[in-house]
Amino acid sequence: MQSEECKVQSTKLEQRQIRLFDTLHFVLRGGFAALSVCPVHIRIIVLFMASFSLTRTSISAETSVSVASIDANGFRIHRVQSEFQSAETLLQVLLPDRLASDTKLKVLYLMPVEANLEHRYGDGLLEAKKLDLANKYQLICVAPTFSHLPWYADHPTDKTIRQESYLLKVVVPTIEKLYPAITERDGRLLVGFSKSGYGAWSLLLRHPNQFAKAAAWDAPLMKTAPDQFGMGPIYGTPENFSAYRLDRLLRDRAGELRPTTDQQSIARLIHLGYGNFRDHHERMESLLNELQIPHAYADGPKLEHTWYSGWLEEAVKRLVEGS
Repeated sequence: MQSEECKVQSTKLEQRQIRLFDTLHFVLRGGFAALSVCPVHIRIIVLFMASFSLTRTSISAETSVSVASIDANGFRIHRVQSEFQSAETLLQVLLPDRLASDTKLKVLYLMPVEANLEHRYGDGLLEAKKLDLANKYQLICVAPTFSHLPWYADHPTDKTIRQESYLLKVVVPTIEKLYPAITERDGRLLVGFSKSGYGAWSLLLRHPNQFAKAAAWDAPLMKTAPDQFGMGPIYGTPENFSAYRLDRLLRDRAGELRPTTDQQSIARLIHLGYGNFRDHHERMESLLNELQIPHAYADGPKLEHTWYSGWLEEAVKRLVEGS
């Protein structure tokens, strides 16, 4: 296991590399005149980044994260080896075009609905880039991958299917270690649809002190058994699933989610639209009203069950407003 001194040095190297990537990106986009960078300096930057391309940062004795590479979309890609996943996973990061040296940003976690790099239902990070969300709202946009179908739960016996632990103990700490992220609850926002919308809500309800808000659209929010959509292999048993049931979590957390008399009412839970799961959203709306939990809701219009359906921008706007 690394010493604290080694961990600090690794963090500094990662942060220096991020600054160099930003400089190179700016220069390649036409910033030579502003920076007065000569070709020799550019070669030094490239060589310096290359020298770190094969190194990894240790997050724990069982987890390591590679230095970021840049893909064709301009996303920073970290390769992750973790005890919580059965195979290598990725952290994909989209930053605003300009980063002030003294500014900390909120992080938007775009929760995938498919395992690995499958994109049958679209690509959340690509849609965030298309909508210019990082620049519009000054957000660090993060899309992790998972080695199994993501329901954002920990399997009761299979230690390589611990998706909740992976997000809490690897994804969030890594982003906050390597990037200028707010490291408190109010800096962490969750968004998803379908199973990842369910997962976003379960993460907030199980860890209300860790996440500020969660938004879901077209999600099976009122599932009462792990009997569909690939749930069984992830939750393992009905008993384990019961700890992630949203209706039970809402009843347990209702008191915490309601504002006291001297607090402003904040909608930390947001649910929008429908494609396949209108009935779930209608029943969830009834439950939230019954429990008097502040929330935001929009019923329709009916849209496709994808990242590209049109709900992402509205969801992010609601996440950012008033937070």
